[in-house]
Amino acid sequence: MALAPQNLAHRPAASDARRERDRLFGSYQAEQRPGPATMRIGFKIVDGVRVRYAESEGPAERTILLTSPWPESIYAFVPIWRSLARRFRLFAVDLPGFGASERRDGLLAPQAMGTFLVRLIDECELGRPHIVGPDVGTSAALFAASCAPTSVASVIVGSGGAAVPIDLRAPLSDWALEPEIESYRSIDSGAIVNAAIDTIAGHVPSAVREDYVSCYAGQRFFESMGYVRRYPAELPVLAELLPAIRTPALIFAGLRDRVVPVSNAEFLAERLPHCRLGFVGAGHFVWEEAPDAFSEMISDWVAHGHRDVLGDHV
Repeated sequence: MALAPQNLAHRPAASDARRERDRLFGSYQAEQRPGPATMRIGFKIVDGVRVRYAESEGPAERTILLTSPWPESIYAFVPIWRSLARRFRLFAVDLPGFGASERRDGLLAPQAMGTFLVRLIDECELGRPHIVGPDVGTSAALFAASCAPTSVASVIVGSGGAAVPIDLRAPLSDWALEPEIESYRSIDSGAIVNAAIDTIAGHVPSAVREDYVSCYAGQRFFESMGYVRRYPAELPVLAELLPAIRTPALIFAGLRDRVVPVSNAEFLAERLPHCRLGFVGAGHFVWEEAPDAFSEMISDWVAHGHRDVLGDHV
């Protein structure tokens, strides 16, 4: 399928190194760990946008859709992939404008990204998935649940801005709230990405780090800031919608998160009618710092927890 002409200028460079990394990573898993745990990586057009995705060959009875964190990519889910793929079908996506996916300016906003997720679910035939939306995916997943509740079985969200008034810490608060951000256009994006990854307790494989850095090279990081710049306008809209969202929600927060305080998770827990709040002994990047605890949390939720919170409303 041909790409829409207006999107061609916004596609990240498809470097030979990235193509080789994607190919080798998939081959390595297939060779060393054959079966449903394999993380098959590719590109496809969704709603006219070229996105990078990964999928497993796990049991299809329950599907989990995972959205890439910022400033990371689908490789952020490598630590939890194998354990989840044993039990569920997995589909991860670099959101448009993030990771290695093409950017469309109109999608760099939580509400528009939520609508995109609904289209992705339909076009990729994911059924009625459970959406794991960490970081920037938190607001998008909740908007998706609000506008298309029959498309989403549940949401697992956290480590993302949600509270109103906005409660974030530097540098994220600067990126979202500073009146003027043009000075960031010339900043070394690699230094920003590496500084963020350096806060992760534990080892991040060099190939994964390289993917994160290459995905936001050049103007890509600056351009991706447009998403959080929409927080002041759109998080209040989301806050008004929360009490009417009937979709079950698992809310998580890293107790040592230095950029997104737990107040954001608590804000959601106080307003979503069918939810559970869980804290993890980790920093911002829960999925990489505490992968065993996080994957167990997701597994229990998808297996039965999302039904338990509904109680008599099932």
